[in-house]
Amino acid sequence: MDIEKKVLLLAIFKKNDKESINDILISLEEAKVFTFKKGKTYIKELKSDAFLVNNLLSFKGLTKAKEIDTEFKI
Repeated sequence: MDIEKKVLLLAIFKKNDKESINDILISLEEAKVFTFKKGKTYIKELKSDAFLVNNLLSFKGLTKAKEIDTEFKI
C-alpha cells in the first residue's frame, strides 16, 4: 500500500463523527497530500479492497489503520 493510501486510511480512522469522507479528502487536498480526484480514486480502491464498507472502516480496514497508526508513531 502506498503512502498516500496509508495517510487516507489513517485520516478516516482518526476522523470525528461529524466529518464525512469528502471532508477528509478536502483536508488532505488542502494539505497537498493529493488532489480531490486522486483521493476519490483511492476511496474506490479501498472499497474494492474491502477496507471500506458503506464509507466506514471494515474490520480489515480498522486492523490495517491501527497497524498504520503504529507504523507512523515509530
